[in-house]
Amino acid sequence: MKSLKKVIIALLIIILVPPLAYFLFMCYLTLVEYRPDATETIEPVHNEKTMDSTDDSYTIASWNIGYGALGDNADFFMDGGKSVNTASKERVEQNIKGMQEVLNEISPDFVFLQEVDRNSDRSHRINEAYEIASSMDGFSSAFAINFKVPFIPYPFPPIGKVDGGLFTLSAYDIENAERVSLPCPFGWPLRLGNLKRCLLVSRIPIEESEKELVLVNLHLEAYDSGEGKAQQTALLKTFLEQECEKGNYVVAGGDFNQTFSSIDTSKFPVHEDNWQAGTIDADSFDEYFNIFMDGDTASGRSLLAPYEGADKSSFQFYIIDGFLVSKNIDTLSVETLDYDFKVSDHNPVVLKFKLGK
Repeated sequence: MKSLKKVIIALLIIILVPPLAYFLFMCYLTLVEYRPDATETIEPVHNEKTMDSTDDSYTIASWNIGYGALGDNADFFMDGGKSVNTASKERVEQNIKGMQEVLNEISPDFVFLQEVDRNSDRSHRINEAYEIASSMDGFSSAFAINFKVPFIPYPFPPIGKVDGGLFTLSAYDIENAERVSLPCPFGWPLRLGNLKRCLLVSRIPIEESEKELVLVNLHLEAYDSGEGKAQQTALLKTFLEQECEKGNYVVAGGDFNQTFSSIDTSKFPVHEDNWQAGTIDADSFDEYFNIFMDGDTASGRSLLAPYEGADKSSFQFYIIDGFLVSKNIDTLSVETLDYDFKVSDHNPVVLKFKLGK
């Protein structure tokens, strides 16, 4: 009887401990879940340079840097690839160095960066915001969290801790900044390990003008069924139109994970079974904004397979990064710079513009 009792106890332990451990872990993730307010004030890093003229032209670069770990060697399981840990610490450091060189080469006045990690396992706990800011001496900056989870337990090996977000840099002083939450399309428990996406809004005063330059850095939903993208795009539209109605100059840009219906993407058709970007009705933004994406050069690539050594003729590319620019701004050019996806799965998109009278 004693032996039978021991066997029963052992079986109960084997049966009950895993689900109990899972339940307790989910309770922990729920308790510590990142729950940002609808709008939060962000304290920017300031500089002393002011915009004192509407006669100059300006350059803004937008770049999804793939948390420094999605260079040309990487594939990723969420895109159908095999890898979870996509880069060694040395490769992340190499990618960040390459990004610093590219940004110095572009020499922009403003920078929108997406997927910037500060303390994540996937990028070996490197503070990428600090590293990039340190290479852009004298720039004001603002950071908004959009992905903060103490430990993501899936797949295998697990993703682990994630702490990342959006990062905006400016050669002119960012007087104030705010984080505007976007709708999260995932319910419990999926939302516990997902991004809490947002807009990073940076406001730059213009001397001798009542108008502000309002910079909106964004990274919209990627892996939802489509409803999340639509809801986030609708909130973005409402927010931007409100800023235009105030008379402000507005530039919104980043990774839309969508293209606009007015953009010719025929050079990069979507192959069967690959991830497909959504499409935004360009007419819905027409009253206040002009849309700028470069249809000649891909801004993103698939992570189904590594890019290095692949057959480029059959590889999947996307046009999903670009800008919305208010109609009181004169846009001079937009160009996606082809860096062959060496240091990120996205290429930087550069817009040159001039403030209207």
